[in-house]
Amino acid sequence: MGSGLARRLVEDEGNFVVIVDNLSTGRAWKLPQKAPTNWKFIKADVNRSDDFSTIMSSYNFDTVFHYAAVVGVQRTLDNPILVLEDIDGIRNVLRCSKNSGVKRVYFSSSSEVYGEPVEVPQREATTPLNSRLPYAIVKNVGEAYLRSFSQEHGLEYTIFRFFNTYGPRQSEDFVITRFLRQALAGLPITLYGDGSQTRTFCHIDDNVAATLAAFTQDRHVNDTVNIGSDEEVSVRQLAETICEVTGSRSVFQNLPPLQEGDMTRRCPSIEKMMGLLGKKPMSLKQGILATIQSPDFQDEKPALTEGRA
Repeated sequence: MGSGLARRLVEDEGNFVVIVDNLSTGRAWKLPQKAPTNWKFIKADVNRSDDFSTIMSSYNFDTVFHYAAVVGVQRTLDNPILVLEDIDGIRNVLRCSKNSGVKRVYFSSSSEVYGEPVEVPQREATTPLNSRLPYAIVKNVGEAYLRSFSQEHGLEYTIFRFFNTYGPRQSEDFVITRFLRQALAGLPITLYGDGSQTRTFCHIDDNVAATLAAFTQDRHVNDTVNIGSDEEVSVRQLAETICEVTGSRSVFQNLPPLQEGDMTRRCPSIEKMMGLLGKKPMSLKQGILATIQSPDFQDEKPALTEGRA
């Protein structure tokens, strides 16, 4: 998501964009392809206050997009303490933003904060947040930090709760990319449990279009917005759709269910997002086709494995 947003931001010559990433899960090849006339990359860790405060004090930023986090279901389950350290990054971003005159912080929260569904669709203002997993707790704490800094210091914010974004530059830590690579190679498509758990999937183009609209139009200030799709499908239906679009004859391989973190159902209310887009998000089939036809997807040729999705 961060790379897609950065690429779009630097298209506007009126922006100067500083991209900060420690490359623990990101990759340098995902940086903007445009000549670096109005952007700069700095390899640094937002969780290290000394490094980040130096960056923040060196530039006169108006806006900060805080998208840095430990991501990937299995990675976050395997490294809970590393996940919790991201609270340091949230605190660093907000303190430095407040001290350096930043006007607004955009924060990447997650559908994970909703936990097991209490209601469907999941609504920003009314649906309880009930997940106990470290990743979700960090996002929930981050949201609380933003509201608190707004209340005490007047620092504006917008919270984006992202629901399963996918696209051509995404790593195989995420389900659609892994399923696509497995299907195109004729490998078994691996499902946790029986694949009946449901999700919605948002193509990166719709994600970036909606978040940029909030930014450029000054909308949803001090507000929370679900960014996703309302086309709810089971993980097994996702695998079937990928096989249909790619013409793959891959078989499905059922693996033991995850012990935690694999919520049974997830589907957002997207009225706010559609207001930003001015249309419905693209369908799952459209998005999968757009992904595999993208030069960015074709050019990336990672090693194919039979690992879990």
